[in-house]
Amino acid sequence: MTAHHQIFEIVSVGYERRTIEEFVAILNVNRIELLVDVRLNPISRKRGFSKTALARALAEVGIVYRHERSLGNPKENRDPFRLGHQSARDRYVRHLQNGASAAYGSVITLARDGRIALLCYEREHSDCHRSCILEIAQEEFPDLRVLTL
Repeated sequence: MTAHHQIFEIVSVGYERRTIEEFVAILNVNRIELLVDVRLNPISRKRGFSKTALARALAEVGIVYRHERSLGNPKENRDPFRLGHQSARDRYVRHLQNGASAAYGSVITLARDGRIALLCYEREHSDCHRSCILEIAQEEFPDLRVLTL
């Protein structure tokens, strides 16, 4: 490990109740270099948060945008997940271990190389499937810190 290497950390962030301007400012203040969008479909009724507009807004402040569709929570699993059903969390974990393991591995590698954030809609980390991704990562990598914004 090099002396200048920062702590291994991944930021978890949701855009619920945030404007695109606020959101970009929060990422900028927290020195995010890469935003990994973990929504299944990176579209939003909220201005500025669809894939193209979001990538453009981030590029203006030097943040790279990357969409990892396979890390998305399947549509039919979202409501039970938000309601806190353990079965929905278990289902997402199975999804992560099967179809999304390559994307998950690349996120971990990216986090070791730079300052990254995982994005989805929910403001509250525990209400979102980002929490599953990061809990698994913390079990696997005890030196990983998770910061929620």
